[in-house]
Amino acid sequence: MIDRAARQFVDVHPEVAGALASKRPVVALESTIITHGMPYPANSDMAAAVERIIVDEGATPATIAVLGGRIKIGLSDGERNALATAGGAMKLSRADLAFAVAERRTGGTTVAATMMAAHLAGIGVFATGGIGGVHKGAEQSFDVSADLDELARTPVIVVSAGAKAILDIPKTLEVLETRGVPVVGYGADVMPAFWSRQSPFPAPLRLDSAEAIATFQQTRSALGVGGGMLVANPVPAEFEIPAADMARHIEAAQYAAHENGVIGKAVTPFLLAKILELTDGASLKTNIALVENNARLAARIAVAMKA
Repeated sequence: MIDRAARQFVDVHPEVAGALASKRPVVALESTIITHGMPYPANSDMAAAVERIIVDEGATPATIAVLGGRIKIGLSDGERNALATAGGAMKLSRADLAFAVAERRTGGTTVAATMMAAHLAGIGVFATGGIGGVHKGAEQSFDVSADLDELARTPVIVVSAGAKAILDIPKTLEVLETRGVPVVGYGADVMPAFWSRQSPFPAPLRLDSAEAIATFQQTRSALGVGGGMLVANPVPAEFEIPAADMARHIEAAQYAAHENGVIGKAVTPFLLAKILELTDGASLKTNIALVENNARLAARIAVAMKA
């Protein structure tokens, strides 16, 4: 599937290559959650656990990252641990993925970069924690994640717990609607808010099974409708943090970011770290639970796509 020009920069893990060649289900996983989303060793343990969940559901995991300038489609245990402990890893999106390859750098791939690499390899389903979107105050900062444009252009199903709750959710939904990206609440009529199961905002569409999501995407493809799909999967109830509690923590974290002059790509990692501190570690447990939940659903969708 990878064309000849790109092949010189890409390493596909043998298990992933075998699954793709035999048309078995594969689920892509991003890696900024390893490099920028969680501290070590929670990041390495989480990544390994998520891959096991995907295997248990009958699919092959393909964690995507850049190591020493090589785009990795699937990581060995050693590569995953090396990424989890890497110092100075870049946070890679569409703008700098090729830069990291050309300069032989190491980095974790965001939603946008992971979608690019997954599509390059022929992988159509991707599990993450939460997507990037429109940051609060974007009317002054113009801080809008490249994830939204990637969803509009790249035909990959992205399973997440919605947009990260630190973002402006209604503006994020509006941009996705403008870009023609279908947003599907999985078993839910309202959008989840990452750490919380509910927000005040309705989900544009609702589907209640992995099979229905697979059929929807196959129908889009048959009709020539381009671009990806966002599936918003609420965190399991036993792990959620109530939205009212999170609102206070998010406000405090955003104030700290402003006071410290944090801008650009540094904003999201700073806010997540601050919220981890403010919640006495509870946000990390919820983050791990929602990533595992999204991986499980993504694997079921990938299996349904091959049925």
